[in-house]
Amino acid sequence: MGESLHEPLHAVTAMPTERLSGCPFDPPAELTDARRHGPISRFTHSGGKPGWLITGYDLVRSVLADSRFSSRKELLNVVDFEVPPAPPGEFLLMDEPQHGRYRKPLAGKFTVRRMRMLTERVEQITAERLDAMENAGPPADLVTAFAKPVPAIVICELLGVPYEDRGSFQEQIETFLSGETSDEELIAAYTATQEYLAELVAAKRANPSDDVLSDLTDSDLNDEELKGISLILLAAGFDTTANMLALGTFALLQNPAQLAALRADSTLTDQAVEELLRYLSVAKTFMRTALEDVELGGQTIEAGTTVVLSYNTANRDPERFPDPHALDLHRRQGGHLAFGHGIHQCLGQQLARVEMRVAFRALIDRFPTLRLAVPAEEVALRPETADVYGVKSLPVTWETEER
Repeated sequence: MGESLHEPLHAVTAMPTERLSGCPFDPPAELTDARRHGPISRFTHSGGKPGWLITGYDLVRSVLADSRFSSRKELLNVVDFEVPPAPPGEFLLMDEPQHGRYRKPLAGKFTVRRMRMLTERVEQITAERLDAMENAGPPADLVTAFAKPVPAIVICELLGVPYEDRGSFQEQIETFLSGETSDEELIAAYTATQEYLAELVAAKRANPSDDVLSDLTDSDLNDEELKGISLILLAAGFDTTANMLALGTFALLQNPAQLAALRADSTLTDQAVEELLRYLSVAKTFMRTALEDVELGGQTIEAGTTVVLSYNTANRDPERFPDPHALDLHRRQGGHLAFGHGIHQCLGQQLARVEMRVAFRALIDRFPTLRLAVPAEEVALRPETADVYGVKSLPVTWETEER
């Protein structure tokens, strides 16, 4: 074992599985405590392998931009058995040049300009969901009535998934991202999704239409690669935004002064979205493996060691964000890491921003008396084992004009 420049002051023996009672928006206390001791801690992976936990903003950002740290799935050194490489097309778990080969054909599909052109359609979808919610009357589960359908419809239309298939796709994606399914259920959902995507790719090759997947069939990517890319886009384009919409609404309802400020000033919308992304950091952690010995935060990360990057503590680092545990929609400090950083920075971040800006604004304008229908402590939260944090359901109610 190589010698560190000095021993870290703190060690975390396992990833926390719960958040403090009454603090559903804050990172688990063990992670916040680790960051207070310093930006880097020794860590033991669930498979027993030694590693490092990075909780400070500057160090997380530096690792994400450092080509000496790899995203390759097969290099993850967290268990005692060999991990297979990522399937073709699943570029989040690859390095250059494979990563670039898959990402480059997509980059032009998700530009700021293209996503702004989608705004009108996002507004239509949002209005339709709010109409249905209003017509059904209170109470409602905001997750099933609004937070899930909006991004699901948008990403399905963008990729060319037929509307009638949206429900089954959504169910399968949720199954293998929920953190609460058995291995058998996870494998079954993944297999079903792969089979569906194979049929979808074949259909697009035979009859291309005006959508991203059809465009990609005109590239040099084969069917297996298109399946993998589609899976990444569908999962990332749906689950993260859905949970941001639901958990973000919960956070606003629990911070009435901030919600009132947003209601009163529509120009705050863009800033509010960025602050909610920082404050909630629903995509909590990612991993990287050192390709060579790297000095980081006064420690030597040995080649082959996997580090865990804690986005939610990095985005609550007081050295980067004053009063970081406060939700402050007037906050001016930008640069949060909710979408990552470096070559793997979220490809669909501009789409997510458009959806959130439209959806949050429309929701609070349509329902000025929106509130929780249950005590806050009864809101069911996704487990920490889920890839993306959020709420399982969010019962809400509002005053109707008939009163």
